[in-house]
Amino acid sequence: MNQEAIEQAIRSVLQHVGEDPSREGLQKTPERVAKAYGHLLQGYDQNAKDVLESAIFHEDYSEMVLVKDIEIYSLCEHHMLPFFGRAHVAYIPQGKIVGLSKIPRVVDVFAKRLQVQERLTIEVRDVIQEVLNPAGVAVVLECHHLCMQMRGVSKQNSSTTTSAFSGIFLTNDATRKEFFSLVNTKK
Repeated sequence: MNQEAIEQAIRSVLQHVGEDPSREGLQKTPERVAKAYGHLLQGYDQNAKDVLESAIFHEDYSEMVLVKDIEIYSLCEHHMLPFFGRAHVAYIPQGKIVGLSKIPRVVDVFAKRLQVQERLTIEVRDVIQEVLNPAGVAVVLECHHLCMQMRGVSKQNSSTTTSAFSGIFLTNDATRKEFFSLVNTKK
């Protein structure tokens, strides 16, 4: 990421909205915004497969593994405004499990890119299916989009849910129902 170019672009935006980038409160804003984008978009410099492959273990476990309520923070690619919420990710191993912390890390790799929620959901499912080759993967994302809440339609209480399934989660109703039951169980 070219921090200097981003800083220049932010100075230009400030000028074009009628602000003075040399004003005391805005002098360091271009630098702060560039650093924020570096953090918010660090997923471009990460590889989700590498994250999963760094902690694969051979284990004879074939029941559902669910990591739920994973916090998501991303930027919508249409308006570059935040969307945020929770991810629920499950898989059914076939001889290989992954370190539990790697599931949220994979979600972050994809979330820290300009995104649409629909693609984010599929990317998480697909990389887990590809690397672990489980009997199935289930991913549900529940998010609030500031592009819908702050502008445009301005619906502050709206949320969006997306899902993506593979394998047994597609073909077996009981497995899919178990996933939703576990996701909806309160702590």
